[in-house]
Amino acid sequence: MARPHQLHNEDTAMSLIDRISDVYNSTLSKGDPRVENWPLMESPLSCTLILVTYFIFLRTGPRMMENQKPLNLKPILLIYNITMVLLSLYMCYEFRVSSWLSNYNYTCDPVDYTDDPLALRMASVCWWYFFSKIIELLDTVFFILRKKNNQVTVLHVYHHSTMIVNWWLGVKYVAGGQSFFLAMCNCFVHVIMYSYYALSALGPHMQKYLTWKKYLTQLQLVQFFMVLFHTGLNIFVECSFPQGFNYAVFLYAISMVLLFGNFYSKSYHKEKTEKDKS
Repeated sequence: MARPHQLHNEDTAMSLIDRISDVYNSTLSKGDPRVENWPLMESPLSCTLILVTYFIFLRTGPRMMENQKPLNLKPILLIYNITMVLLSLYMCYEFRVSSWLSNYNYTCDPVDYTDDPLALRMASVCWWYFFSKIIELLDTVFFILRKKNNQVTVLHVYHHSTMIVNWWLGVKYVAGGQSFFLAMCNCFVHVIMYSYYALSALGPHMQKYLTWKKYLTQLQLVQFFMVLFHTGLNIFVECSFPQGFNYAVFLYAISMVLLFGNFYSKSYHKEKTEKDKS
């Protein structure tokens, strides 16, 4: 027979579970009804499983490849990088044109939750941007299969994993509005970045033409400073765009500036110092 304090503890646990369930269901119910039935958007479960699988592979992949030769993925890498260039170009175009036709002013751009064709066009490209972040997890997979584990840095894993979370929330609750600016800038940078990777995948004979990686990192830093300025401005402007998302984007951009800045300093200042010594 259960003791009174055991029954009390069980009731307390059930009450806590019920409260958590209520908060979870209430939070989901506040999502954009237009995207509710879009792929991966009904609940965060699918993305959670994708990320769990990603982190498991981060752990098991290097062990699996430890006694194997690096895989030759040249044809796959070339197709993948060209595909990402085209996808990034398409998304950059859609973000720019959709925002221009919707008369976005870059100062206060609330989300249009109606079924207006332009609003749906913006929401659609936001979803594609989110989905592209899932595709980009293949960057990590390819590094590990080619035994380039030194490329799988804290910055790399942090950026790839958090962007999926960020943009699932973005599409679920703010598919459009001023959140488009970060995505548009990032798509532009990715057109150049994946072009660099596509050229690199052609083989060693291309290396003499790929001396501009340093400037690619600088461009990535510039985009985050632009996002900081844009979002920082929006924080102080009266606007119906959810302020919590502005703060989240601002803090995330700071984290990226710090991480990319650290990477740039270690990679290129060290390289310059070694050249000066020699």
